[in-house]
Amino acid sequence: MKPGLTGVLLAVICCWGQPAVADALMQSQALKASTIIQYYIDEKGVRVELEIGAESVEGFRNLLPDTVYQQFGYDDTPQAERLQTFFGEDLAIFAQGAALAGILAEIGPSRRVLRDPINGTPLPIQDEAPDVVRATLIYPFEQQPLPSELMFTAPRGPDIGFVVYHRGVAVNDYRYLAPGYVLKLDWDDPWYSSFTTRNLARQYSAPMSGFIYVENFEVRKEIIVRPKDLQRWVDLGLEGRDSIPVEMQAGIKQKVGEFLARHQPVTIDGVAVEGILDSVNFLERTLTSSRVIDPPEPLSLDAAIIGTIFVYPRDGLPQTVVMDWDLWDERIQLIPVSAVDQAGPLPSFLEPDWRVLEWTNFLKNPLVPTLHVVEAPVATWRLMLDRLMPLLAALAVVAILWLLINLRGRRSLALPAGLSALLIGASVAAAQLGGSNQPEQERARAIVGDLLHNIYRAFDYREESDIYDKLERSVSGELLTDIFLETKRSLVLTNQGGAAAKVKDVALDSVEVKPGDAPDSFTVEAGWTVHGSVGHWGHIHQRSNRYLAELTVVVDGQQWKLQAMNVLQEERL
Repeated sequence: MKPGLTGVLLAVICCWGQPAVADALMQSQALKASTIIQYYIDEKGVRVELEIGAESVEGFRNLLPDTVYQQFGYDDTPQAERLQTFFGEDLAIFAQGAALAGILAEIGPSRRVLRDPINGTPLPIQDEAPDVVRATLIYPFEQQPLPSELMFTAPRGPDIGFVVYHRGVAVNDYRYLAPGYVLKLDWDDPWYSSFTTRNLARQYSAPMSGFIYVENFEVRKEIIVRPKDLQRWVDLGLEGRDSIPVEMQAGIKQKVGEFLARHQPVTIDGVAVEGILDSVNFLERTLTSSRVIDPPEPLSLDAAIIGTIFVYPRDGLPQTVVMDWDLWDERIQLIPVSAVDQAGPLPSFLEPDWRVLEWTNFLKNPLVPTLHVVEAPVATWRLMLDRLMPLLAALAVVAILWLLINLRGRRSLALPAGLSALLIGASVAAAQLGGSNQPEQERARAIVGDLLHNIYRAFDYREESDIYDKLERSVSGELLTDIFLETKRSLVLTNQGGAAAKVKDVALDSVEVKPGDAPDSFTVEAGWTVHGSVGHWGHIHQRSNRYLAELTVVVDGQQWKLQAMNVLQEERL
């Protein structure tokens, strides 16, 4: 780049004034490339969306209008002539050995769209987005038949990040562009279009995949399929269509669920089991996450995928779980699968000659949900002694005074002496054996910590009746239903079709005892953090929430229970 080119570019940008649009999902270090190219391929040709950063302008100088080109200090070669060089050499696309003719549809200043490096969504704040030159190029297909492959070139200079979409299906994840990349085009089904360079294969290129999740109280089987591929086995009403309208989606989900219920059979500890169909949803998958598409929207048939979940309730961890994949044809020859337990996922691949996914329990110290034994409240007789101690002490003082009066008056000492001894002994016993339910700081912390642990551990169970039963040991009265609903809400991943995170850890951050409570209760202001995760659609979703709440703990049936909770603050971490 020529000296001062960045400054000149910014000055020229200030004179231009056209809006910016960008919609590619970016991921990996290619997000930091100076220039970003998005290729959109359909039957009409190739549309190219460019975001040219200041560091790359020299490599794309042949695109610039004449006045801008000359302001950069280049020669007076007209743009029409320079465009021929650009489309024939700089950013050429070759089909059947010849460069496609190109058209510069639009060019002007804009700003880069800043995106989250993890999930690719636009960031809410774009204030620091760098200036770019934005251009739209068209490479029409002027001959028939449509090309079976395309070869790409790239200008020399700084790295260029790129992604290709064939009829709306992403062919590659976001990567760096290099000259000579060859793309094989499948016009019957663009899902199967691919680059001949292996490291350009997108992460989610398989049309079907399967997952087994093994937990203490259930085994889950999750199957992800493309309706277009499943159409070869079961009529989903998709023949001749290129999209799936919203009104068809409920019927398709029902058919897919019924069909898959008869396939990929599962055995647990050597016994064939029937799963419960838990959910069927259309999904949107990105490089690092998946979400349920809700509310429904029209979907491209080529890109649409469906996720199904089957649940097998258990009383504890099994020793073996086996899934047999039984859907194979000329397209379906390699199935990504994974068996997931407390130690994490174990990914692998199935093939027609190796079609069984097997999980074996090698966990040496599996985590089994257990409830803490909460310190018992003070027994009634000890509470009575504690409450009687001031009275007994006062009576002992009276008895001693009586004894002293009788001693001075030379009267009988037997009765006052005996009564004094009795009352002094009772006072000492009350002081030693009596107890109060008004806890000190550390005792309150232990009680609250154990109650919170038990409340969250109750949600390890699957059946609502079991959850309520476990909650009832730690929650009192009307709060029981509120706790059930509020805790379940906080653990549910709404964008995953209602999947609930499993709590891994409850960390008690602070406990401050409030004064002025009744004898059999106490109130604290407590802060705690809940860490959880859920394996879903091949991902591990992490969830952490922090709470600050006022908690009232009471004695109920000789147990400490949470009676009231006022959430002061809730924060998603």
